[in-house]
Amino acid sequence: MTTTPASPRTDLTRRRMLTAALAASVGAAVPISAARQAWAASTATGPVKLTLPAPTGPHPVGTVPLHLVDTSRPDPVAGPGHHRKLMASVWYPACKTKDLPRAPWMTQGALRAFLADAGFPLDPALGPLTAAHVGAPVHQTGHRLPVLVYSHGAGSHRGDHTIMVQELASHGYAVVTVDHTYDAFSEFPDGRLTVPAEVPPFLGPRDFTTDIRFVLDVVEGLAAGHNPDVDGRPLPQGLLGALDPQRIGAFGWSKGGTATALTMLADQRVGAGLSIDGPMQPTITTDLDRPFMVMNASFTRAAMPDVAEFWTRLRGWRLNIRADGAIHKTYGDDATLIPQAGEILGMTNQQIQDMIGILDPARAVRIQQAYPLAFFDLHLRHRRGHLLDGPNAAFPEVKFIP
Repeated sequence: MTTTPASPRTDLTRRRMLTAALAASVGAAVPISAARQAWAASTATGPVKLTLPAPTGPHPVGTVPLHLVDTSRPDPVAGPGHHRKLMASVWYPACKTKDLPRAPWMTQGALRAFLADAGFPLDPALGPLTAAHVGAPVHQTGHRLPVLVYSHGAGSHRGDHTIMVQELASHGYAVVTVDHTYDAFSEFPDGRLTVPAEVPPFLGPRDFTTDIRFVLDVVEGLAAGHNPDVDGRPLPQGLLGALDPQRIGAFGWSKGGTATALTMLADQRVGAGLSIDGPMQPTITTDLDRPFMVMNASFTRAAMPDVAEFWTRLRGWRLNIRADGAIHKTYGDDATLIPQAGEILGMTNQQIQDMIGILDPARAVRIQQAYPLAFFDLHLRHRRGHLLDGPNAAFPEVKFIP
């Protein structure tokens, strides 16, 4: 796994890694079209849908998509005359979920474009369902819900860390995930698809940051009882007024991890931040005085001077952990989805490990469920456990980097 500096277009993406792994799995002399033909023939055996692990919290999970337009700024890619348009989702603790449909990991159109772009010959119909029930009423506790905002990596999509997102929602958080349009595979309500741009201008972490700050405005609007969906679609019962704008955290993977740090530097509304293997480029030279946790894999302080520099700028509570055997994609949904897809496609164990690392997928799932929850519980809810105090016998692979 490369540790060379990651510009907006050289940041590690699923597209590049899926393409490389698929080329290895089908052989350099076998064209992608042949791999697709082989896959089409194998669907007759009826492979099962991919699955995601269930969240462990006490609450069922609900979700609702939001179509958002930021009328305060032009779109940085579409240009003047075009306001920035985004797709987002809100995930939350729910009730009365019986008979309500479960949300897909990605919409069919976005998933089809994602797989085609990667050259990954998997039937989109096999895409997993999440644990979240579409439009379910919000579970009422008498208290507002702490809020988390999630930012994905370059060339990805807002569902790429659903395991973390639904875990947090099952424990009582409202989590807002956002597609960074033109650096994401995204589908709008009218069926329009957008994919990562292949020509300039490309979106950088600061563009992601501007999107996140707009989402923070949306959170405040929801808290005040305003429906932000530009199409006026009804929201789940109890969602308006349910979010707590005084308890907001943020987290992100790769470029989204860098954007999380930049957002905290620019916006005091975010009280705690988590970077999941963010490269921290451009170099961050401003001090940050609020709690921040770094989950490293490939972009470690030892390998990346920008990550090391950012670490020295953390003046508040800070923690740096890394799991043995983890690489860039280990802490996301791919840790469980790629082994399943690899089995269907006949990939070898080595080819799968080249994509997600050598850490056992079940252990990777438990780590990404446990540590973000412990971090946000400590700093947004003041619930102190012992998981973040140091090495833990339940997670022997997790190392604390001083």
